[in-house]
Amino acid sequence: MHLSPIILFVYNRPEHTKKTINALVNNKLAVESTLIIFSDGFKNEKDIDNVIKVREVIKNISGFKYLKIVEREKNFGLANSVISGVTEIIEEYGKAIVLEDDILTSKYFLNFMNEFLDLFKKEKKIYSISGYNFPIKIHSSYQYQIYFSPRPSSWGWATWEDRWQEAIWEPEKIIDIYNKKELNKLLDIAGKDLAPMLLKSIDGKINSWAVKWAFTHLFKNTLSVYPIKSFTKNIGTDASGTNFINKTKRYDVEIADSYNNLKIVPELYFNDEIMEQIRRVVRPGAISFMKYRLFNIY
Repeated sequence: MHLSPIILFVYNRPEHTKKTINALVNNKLAVESTLIIFSDGFKNEKDIDNVIKVREVIKNISGFKYLKIVEREKNFGLANSVISGVTEIIEEYGKAIVLEDDILTSKYFLNFMNEFLDLFKKEKKIYSISGYNFPIKIHSSYQYQIYFSPRPSSWGWATWEDRWQEAIWEPEKIIDIYNKKELNKLLDIAGKDLAPMLLKSIDGKINSWAVKWAFTHLFKNTLSVYPIKSFTKNIGTDASGTNFINKTKRYDVEIADSYNNLKIVPELYFNDEIMEQIRRVVRPGAISFMKYRLFNIY
């Protein structure tokens, strides 16, 4: 198995960065992996000290096959930093595993991500791999260790160059995004929070690349792979980051502490019961809908 490079985006949270790196170093495949870190430049004077502290943290990393650090001289902002950084690396390597500075990983995270990058490399209806799973309860009758969702996750994820090239960063040029009926019809299938977030992103009220990546999945009728047991946990929901201004424990999960050969779903479809639970997590009270079968995988 040819291991994917890992891209880590950091900014001004030294303590979160330390925890994220410590967890990543403990991954079973860390010593065989390439780690590329993008450190964004400071946005204002009050961020200078913490940006410097973060850069001191990342300069002392060991435990990877190869380490590359890119220190931005200017502030790109989260969205531009991720889009440009992933694009640069994925064009070189053909695939990438992506983390931000507030994601704790299971020691089997890299195993899961690399295995499924290989498994679904030629399956063009799969656009991404998620290391995170929402705090949902899977019914005992569900016999698989993964599921598919039209909603990608940005909390430890991976993709391939050909899928990333299809990302739609200007959805307003594709559909009339202010036609709420049309927008909701497209996005609500994956959660009622997406349409408002997309509008805020386009209007410059939030700095999100991830909601446009989600739009891409839904617009192109594609899927993301999720593990039943989460291999990541977001520690940035403590109001320290860009996209969570209030503390919340809604998305807290336990990280997987084991890894076996995972039984995969034989068909590409998303399960209605699982999707209903996800919609409740991201926006309580979301309506139910029938399971939508895409096509047989084999």
